[in-house]
Amino acid sequence: MDRIRISGGNRLRGIIPISGAKNAALPLMIASLLTSDTLTLENVPHLADVEGLMRILGNHGVDIAVNGRRERQEDGYSRTIHFTCRTIADTTAPYELVSKMRASFWVIGPLLAREGKARVSLPGGCAIGTRPVDLFLEGLQALGANIEIDGGYVNATAPSGGLVGAKYTFPKVSVGATHVMMMAATLAKGTTIIDNAAREPEVEDLANCLNAMGARITGAGTRTITVEGVTNLSGARHRVLPDRIETGTYAMAVAMTGGDVTLEGTSAALLENALDVLRQTGAEITATETGLRVVRNGHGIHPVDIVTEPFPGFPTDLQAQFMALMTRSSGVSHITETIFENRFMHVQELARLGARISLSGQMARVEGVQRLKGAPVMATDLRASVSLVIAGLAAEGETIVNRVYHLDRGFERLEEKLTRCGAVVERVSE
Repeated sequence: MDRIRISGGNRLRGIIPISGAKNAALPLMIASLLTSDTLTLENVPHLADVEGLMRILGNHGVDIAVNGRRERQEDGYSRTIHFTCRTIADTTAPYELVSKMRASFWVIGPLLAREGKARVSLPGGCAIGTRPVDLFLEGLQALGANIEIDGGYVNATAPSGGLVGAKYTFPKVSVGATHVMMMAATLAKGTTIIDNAAREPEVEDLANCLNAMGARITGAGTRTITVEGVTNLSGARHRVLPDRIETGTYAMAVAMTGGDVTLEGTSAALLENALDVLRQTGAEITATETGLRVVRNGHGIHPVDIVTEPFPGFPTDLQAQFMALMTRSSGVSHITETIFENRFMHVQELARLGARISLSGQMARVEGVQRLKGAPVMATDLRASVSLVIAGLAAEGETIVNRVYHLDRGFERLEEKLTRCGAVVERVSE
């Protein structure tokens, strides 16, 4: 099993290219099930989750062709991938595939809309909370679907005439459920109104792609999305938006270590709240012609309190990284997690590096320390794993991060990007 070895203490200087967003690419790939034409996606990151979803889509009958590279970009980064699903070969998404990645459960929406039936295993993924699928199923039921759960599988069937548009209000904001209901509604008869919808940029990106395929969606990016159903969708070409979580992660790494890094191919509009918080810690962040420039001088890191919230609030997917940053602040900060009930598993691992963190329910109190010291640590989930990398970059001596397969799920060529900016990071294979 691979590990990552980090020798801390170096400032980061240089350019880091930001990849396409994993959280946008996955629903976009799943949207290929909605049409018999080819959907071409540019800027798709090379990640374990993307590879896993391609296997799942292949099981449903999607023909996949990978070629090309990002314009003015080096080999090995984001790709152009063509997805063609002439016919649905299988409406069952089996446990052995779905259990490895939660987002694969989202195929239930397009399969139900196009074929009128779907049998999908209950999902797996990171152990950061229960994350039930109730919201997904209630949204589909509002469109007329009949839902039964049997033997660990969700069996969904549409009425004989297909799904029917309806008005539905999510009791809680859910990005995944918004994706699924929006995709299903594109082929439903009549108008669907989704209230309390997720407002994340990835939702808007999916809506833009679906509209390019012939869907009629308005309001994406707001709390109310309206979908006018159409009889069929066509192919399209769409570019995946930049990864705002990767952007924030590297910005925090620069804030942690000091230095001067340009994050290429990204936009401040994707994560204004998180960037405002980073500025409060003492980092300087400015827009450039190609992306964002992040600079921190040697004056230290200021403590800042945050509360994770749905977009446009502070992202839960940056909470662990921000906690790592706060371990070196000049005072006490408080981090409140409101999205997932079990997303503080990185606390004990950060403590192994010398962090002082205490927990009270869903709030963490972080007392900044003058130094962290390298140690062996264990990644517990995707975002927790990269928080350990950030801490290791600033720790004295050597840090070994185990279980880096979590990192490979969401960060494209992380060690290479950091190394090119002066970090001493290497992957070690046993």
